[in-house]
Amino acid sequence: MSRSERKSGLFVVPGDRLGVIEEFTPGPGTYVEHGTIHSKITGRTLLDTLNKKVSVYPLVRTASVPQVGSIVSGQVLDVKSKKAVLRISQVGKRPLSGFFTGVLHISDVSPSYVDTMFSVCKTGDIMKAKVISDKNRTFYLSTAEKDLGVIYALCSRCGYVLRLGERGMRCSRCGNTERRKVPPDYGEAA
Repeated sequence: MSRSERKSGLFVVPGDRLGVIEEFTPGPGTYVEHGTIHSKITGRTLLDTLNKKVSVYPLVRTASVPQVGSIVSGQVLDVKSKKAVLRISQVGKRPLSGFFTGVLHISDVSPSYVDTMFSVCKTGDIMKAKVISDKNRTFYLSTAEKDLGVIYALCSRCGYVLRLGERGMRCSRCGNTERRKVPPDYGEAA
């Protein structure tokens, strides 16, 4: 960036020269190579002349990808006695443009003992879970916290929406009762 171009709002791409470390401190979206500050991303410059700092802010939002510690929502694709597989469709409140697969193991469902995953969730349920690991490009999930679990469920007999009752989940159409691991906000967040 020449002296005449030193102003905020300039469009830059990765590798563009922004200045030298004797003039500016590198900020977000920049990197330093051989004493020269370069743009790390495509975006617009922000020159803070008071603090002598140069930053680059992205023009487009980056895609949401589940990360360790993030809360995700998804549909249960398959349930076995010791694990469930979820299709993750949302990270926090942001919907994903694609899908990721998550695995919920029985040991990560609750702080207390759980005998089978069939009492936790069923195929088709919508769950809210926390990503606890992304080892080997697989997202391992947990619902051990009280505000995580099934947030929307259908009756296994007739397919009607299950309502939370005093003794578990109950279908108002056929009267069937089922068990699920549900958070206090069941039915509100779906």
